[in-house]
Amino acid sequence: MVDVLAICAFHAAYAHAIDSDELERWPSFFTERCHYRITHVENEREKLPAGIVYADSRAMLEDRIAALREANIYERHRYRHLLGMPLVESADGGGAVARTPFMVSRIMHSGETGLFATGEYRDRFVLQGNRLLLAERVVVCDSTVTDTLLALPL
Repeated sequence: MVDVLAICAFHAAYAHAIDSDELERWPSFFTERCHYRITHVENEREKLPAGIVYADSRAMLEDRIAALREANIYERHRYRHLLGMPLVESADGGGAVARTPFMVSRIMHSGETGLFATGEYRDRFVLQGNRLLLAERVVVCDSTVTDTLLALPL
């Protein structure tokens, strides 16, 4: 059965991949046919499906990282994730549904650090073999104001 400790370990590895600029590893945390969306709390409350970022497959996530590395021009920066304890809403031998609060700081190439985003991950995990993967991650940001420098995945 999937438990809180397994989800915490998953989150630690997920955040480490992003925070240490190992972005090519990020899509491997998802199933082939996954759903990833970044939105804000008011859109979720109103059940509006549009997202600031939207992907419906691991291939789309891989394309996003390739574009970040090869095509997009943006001011270089990195993140530091701070994650709270997951609230496991349901779990069984095949997966789990959980919500996890997060805070993400952005560190600019100049060294300036600021709070970039807060919110919660709304996740549906599946167990494939002995590996926990995301079938769905909806990143619900607390603020309705979106920074134009939302390049890296949350």
